[in-house]
Amino acid sequence: MMEFIWANWQMLDLLLVMMGLAIYVGASRTLNQRRHPSAAVAWVLGILLVPYLALPLYLAFGTRKVTVSRTLPAARSVPVPTTAACPTMLRSLQLGAAMGLPDPVPYDGLNIHADGAGALNALRRVITGAAATLDVSTFLIGRDVLGGEILRLLEQRARAGVRVRLLIDGIGIYLGGYPNLRTLSKAGIEVVRFVPPFSSSKRGRTNLRNHRKMVIADGKILWCGGRNLAAEYFEGDPRAILRRAPWIDLSFDLSGELVAQAYGQFERDLAFASEKETPVASAADARIATGATGAAPALAQLVDSGPDRPDDTIFTLLVSACFTSRQRILAVTPYFVPESSLLTALTLAARRGIAVDLVMPGRSNHKLADFARHRALRDMVAAGARVWLHPRMVHAKAVLVDDELALVGSANLDGRSLFLNYEMMIAFYDRSAVVDFARWVESLRKECAPYRSRPPGRALEVGEGLLLWLAFQL
Repeated sequence: MMEFIWANWQMLDLLLVMMGLAIYVGASRTLNQRRHPSAAVAWVLGILLVPYLALPLYLAFGTRKVTVSRTLPAARSVPVPTTAACPTMLRSLQLGAAMGLPDPVPYDGLNIHADGAGALNALRRVITGAAATLDVSTFLIGRDVLGGEILRLLEQRARAGVRVRLLIDGIGIYLGGYPNLRTLSKAGIEVVRFVPPFSSSKRGRTNLRNHRKMVIADGKILWCGGRNLAAEYFEGDPRAILRRAPWIDLSFDLSGELVAQAYGQFERDLAFASEKETPVASAADARIATGATGAAPALAQLVDSGPDRPDDTIFTLLVSACFTSRQRILAVTPYFVPESSLLTALTLAARRGIAVDLVMPGRSNHKLADFARHRALRDMVAAGARVWLHPRMVHAKAVLVDDELALVGSANLDGRSLFLNYEMMIAFYDRSAVVDFARWVESLRKECAPYRSRPPGRALEVGEGLLLWLAFQL
């Protein structure tokens, strides 16, 4: 009897393994997953060794790229002279065209928010100034003093006749304390949750979160950056029992043609989340700046990255910029757990004499990320890069290369942001904007202490490796 049960159990196990491998291979090929080799090996070994655990995990978390109906701008070829005076900018433009990103367009009135108070005042102005439409995309809304104020402002604009649309991540909504969606709907706000984990029909995409953050008023003014709509990202919550210093974050607002690209991105994200037909990219969304007479306008472009893109756009631009940099790379990020190619590009830049400075919080809000970052930080310091630790939690995300490129927005320098999440950065190519963002990051660096690298013990090194291996897959 036991032999019969054992034989049937082995047969069931074999069938499950075969089914799991068939699902993995089929999904990888048809959806063009383009996984890192270590991720592919990990999933295959998991399905072979523990199919009862690995297969459900793969179905829930294994998807990295998704097939969408939206029409992206066609990839274009842009010739760039090899002796260009601005190699980082020109190579970035060339790569962006090849990956189908919208062309750089003019923008006006760039306002970099000095701190949380400045960011909140700017956000209030954008919301209260909307006359016809107000579109908000965020990962989470805090159930606190800041979240309550922003929701009241949105309700006021909706009752005043403004069309208000709110796109919030389906998992992030729980992390912020779950705002009262029924009250928002009664006020006339159109609320859409981005792939809620328990009710979405989009199978296998539980792990792919919308991390893009933007507020667009009347399709003319854009407020965006790294801040979620919660108190800790601005000025803190004075009602909290434990008063903690608010986080340091980076955001900005602007106007001009660039806003049309952000508006097009919001429309596509909303259509995807509401499972409607995805609109095609509009002419304004992919307009080429022809260059008017007189002084050249300040140019920037939206760089969206995520499962809806065939290429890992932000990651590609970062790696390329490391190799074309000539003087300096200045970066700020809350989490630094880079993929090996990006880490290699950064360390090689440092070894060839580029001044590489990385600003981070001494202690972030994610203990696992803090534990996993030391292996990469040791490599950075050994290559000659300088790592700076700030005493407060820093949530800002920006990478500045020479005076040619500033990538600023929502993406962290870790695998989740660069390969899994839906992210949005703005690539600024105007020298004055790059210098202004660099000045903001430099003000943080002056408040930091240098990171001191220490050789790890064998147990710590193994633990770091296991965490990096597993974390990259999920």
